[in-house]
Amino acid sequence: MEPILRVEKLGVKFDQNEVLRNVSFDVGKSEVLAIVGPNGSGKSVLFRALLGLIPHTGNIQWSTGISIGYIPQKLAIERDLPLNVEEFMRCKSKNREKMLQLLKAVGFQDEHHIEQHVLRQRLGLLSGGQLQRVMIAWSLLDSPDVLLYDEPTSGVDLGGEETIYNLLKRLKDAHSLTVLLISHDLNIVYKYANNVLCIDGDMICHGIPSEVLDPKALAQLYGGDASFYKHEHANP
Repeated sequence: MEPILRVEKLGVKFDQNEVLRNVSFDVGKSEVLAIVGPNGSGKSVLFRALLGLIPHTGNIQWSTGISIGYIPQKLAIERDLPLNVEEFMRCKSKNREKMLQLLKAVGFQDEHHIEQHVLRQRLGLLSGGQLQRVMIAWSLLDSPDVLLYDEPTSGVDLGGEETIYNLLKRLKDAHSLTVLLISHDLNIVYKYANNVLCIDGDMICHGIPSEVLDPKALAQLYGGDASFYKHEHANP
């Protein structure tokens, strides 16, 4: 099968600062690709390039007609922002029935609770986990083929972290989504990703996590003292 995304020799430079160099990889349909690397390695810049938001060299080729959803790492939302969940979601779609279905799918309670509480809640008053769920529902409103998710658990406690990843896997399976996921947790990469892309400006490795995340690759990514823990989970 033709890949849904093909990237060849991608490079990104801001003034004289070369952020990404010679990054090449493919992503297959319904695959989960995890992107890992230290802070400042170019992970979020890669997403911006894939979305066509910044100039780049090399080639980025999406399959024809592909729809892409994107969830950023953080939204700086003031507590007194006069915008509730329903108003926020209506910025993308006015299909209220679909809003209710998706909010229920991402783990909110029954439809009455969503109608009376979730939709009326101001965005700035949502907890970190609630906001993540709303953002996932929002990203699915226009039925994307591909979901780009930058650090899904940023600001979410560890107990909620596993829930967010389980939720992503369930939605991926239900909607046949292709997911590109930036993560800092190698255990999560082993459990949920079919393939992993390791970058630190240059591309360090790409492939099945159990095959490419070896001590040498981790030392290149995180320094010579990085420890390597082989994870017990198999890929889904």
